[in-house]
Amino acid sequence: MTSLALGPSWLDPDYLLGTFGLAGLLIIVFAESGLLIGFFLPGDSLLFTTGLLVTTGKLDTPLWLVCVLVVLAAVLGDQVGYLFGKKVGPSLFSRPDSRLFKQENVEKAHEFFEKYGPKSLVLARFVPIVRTFTPIIAGVSGMNYRSFVTFNVIGGTLWGAGVTLLGAGLGNVDFVHQHIELMLVVIVLVSVVPIAIEFLRARSKAKKNPQAAEGPRGPGQAPQRGGRHAKR
Repeated sequence: MTSLALGPSWLDPDYLLGTFGLAGLLIIVFAESGLLIGFFLPGDSLLFTTGLLVTTGKLDTPLWLVCVLVVLAAVLGDQVGYLFGKKVGPSLFSRPDSRLFKQENVEKAHEFFEKYGPKSLVLARFVPIVRTFTPIIAGVSGMNYRSFVTFNVIGGTLWGAGVTLLGAGLGNVDFVHQHIELMLVVIVLVSVVPIAIEFLRARSKAKKNPQAAEGPRGPGQAPQRGGRHAKR
């Protein structure tokens, strides 16, 4: 199976799975779910390709086992992200930009979390970059741990198993095999639609009311603990 390289060749899903197999898949899912260094990894297209490879027999692992392991990796990744955010706290918002870390990503995830509350843990799973930082922001904000675990499991299951099963289901469709590169492009485009929508909304809001768009918090100021998502 050949696929279109949407970035560096070492980020191509087919290459990653062919080189590192199931173990590499689980490490990538874990890293993208809650480690700062994992935000650039191709989670959506990788899971879709995994399901397709299982269906075609190129990945010799039962589909149910792949789904279970992917969900576990996703949930555990979020757990690490939450604990990291809870420990690091406000200092994360004053961390300087570097080649891999951008303060803008933290701000976007925080706004996403504030807007959607606990259910952001489910929605963020389907938004690249945001899904990496949202569990960290949940920890920073002191979100109730029981609520976090609940929504973490729901989101990890819907995303991890859902996208994998989608790939497996479409793996039986001839059109998918003949246009696998097109399918991966569609997956990537669909995954960035929420970001594009939020960007356009924020831009429109900024034009209508510049002062309100700036908000009361400075760009390096951490969220206050004890907000509506924090329960002691």
